Amino acid sequence: RLFAVLALLTGVGIAIGLTLYALRQNVNLFYTPSQIVQGEVPHNRTFRLGGLVVKGSVKRNKNNLSIHFGLSDTAKTATVTYKGILPDLFREGQGIVALGKLNDAGEFEASEVLAKHDENYMPPEVKHAIKQATHT
Repeated sequence: RLFAVLALLTGVGIAIGLTLYALRQNVNLFYTPSQIVQGEVPHNRTFRLGGLVVKGSVKRNKNNLSIHFGLSDTAKTATVTYKGILPDLFREGQGIVALGKLNDAGEFEASEVLAKHDENYMPPEVKHAIKQATHT
């Protein structure tokens, strides 16, 4: 009986450990441009970056779908690189959230860019980050 109980507890412990490990791999933390500039963001880890697209910063490569732009929380600006087709609602001065990683040069390489759905909507994370940046 003791062996059965110990085996059951070991099995449950392993299952819980594997579940927590899998969840940790799928959690994408949210960071602001200020946190990137200040070096608070881990390299080689996928995360979300939110802010406003800086006016006049959008640079498109004529040879491929690569695009570079600045993303700001009104305090600091981070450089974002994206290869792909941008959402129709993407434009300068607009709030966006991008998913990606920092490269060795400290630029954010986005694998996905999400734009707001209407004129009045701003992602809650971006709104909070901008509010914090203006109060510091």
